[in-house]
Amino acid sequence: MNSKKVKIVEVGPRDGLQNEPALISVNTKLAFIEMLASTGLKQIEAASFVSPRWVPQMADAAQIIRGVSSTADVVYSALVPNLKGLEMAIAAGVKEVAIFTAASEQFCQKNTNCSIAVSLQRIAEIIAVANTHNIPVRGYVSTVLGCPYQGDIAPSQVVALSSQLFEMGCFEISLGDTIGVGTPDRVKYLLDAVAREVPVEHLAVHFHDTYGQALANIYAALQQGIRTIDSSIAGLGGCPYATGASGNVATEDVVYLLQGLGFESGLDLPKLVATGHWISEQLNRANHSKVAVAMRQ
Repeated sequence: MNSKKVKIVEVGPRDGLQNEPALISVNTKLAFIEMLASTGLKQIEAASFVSPRWVPQMADAAQIIRGVSSTADVVYSALVPNLKGLEMAIAAGVKEVAIFTAASEQFCQKNTNCSIAVSLQRIAEIIAVANTHNIPVRGYVSTVLGCPYQGDIAPSQVVALSSQLFEMGCFEISLGDTIGVGTPDRVKYLLDAVAREVPVEHLAVHFHDTYGQALANIYAALQQGIRTIDSSIAGLGGCPYATGASGNVATEDVVYLLQGLGFESGLDLPKLVATGHWISEQLNRANHSKVAVAMRQ
């Protein structure tokens, strides 16, 4: 792919907020999402229809999906773990959903309470019902470069899972370095392997910055033809199942990198910076975007 256009999938409202210890009000979340939409973002993962017992922060998912401004050019998606979650998302009026599994058997058990095989059965059921409602399904594969329990993950496992999800009907497969252990050469090797089975235009990358490698890994992914990148404003987020795993790569930092490389994201960097500072203040936490900190000074 030679296109200079890159799509950013903003995961801050879901992946970024889901592990925040203090409950955030619906009004604050909706204001946050509106601010994100005003930056030019076209794809915002707004909520997750998971059990409130496991993720209390997402208990208001239906209110969030119903509350976001319905505009033709912004897609507000939601993560769904099973058919019940999908049914709740459909009732709330969701236009796109995401499903997830992991390349690590142990991580899948810890994160979803089931095996990889069972997670794929659940996903097949979700896709079948979503298709009847004309709802596109995006797929996440976690721990593609390493697992906190199993260590390194064989690229062949990621290839097999990604191709299965694509064949099952996921329009896009997001490959997640959930604990942030990847480095550029490993990223290139993995993407080269996966792209032999899934067209690169149907692949996305999702990097955490635990070891400070996320931007370098994104640069490597861009060289491999990847044109869809998941990121989280102000670097919000983290993996609750991986000790020391820091947040997602910051959207502001990704956009700054893209601008420097001559790629087009269609996003307003100063507005992103302002939004990142605003939500960081609401959460009473430091802004983890280096670009945002630099531009404020």
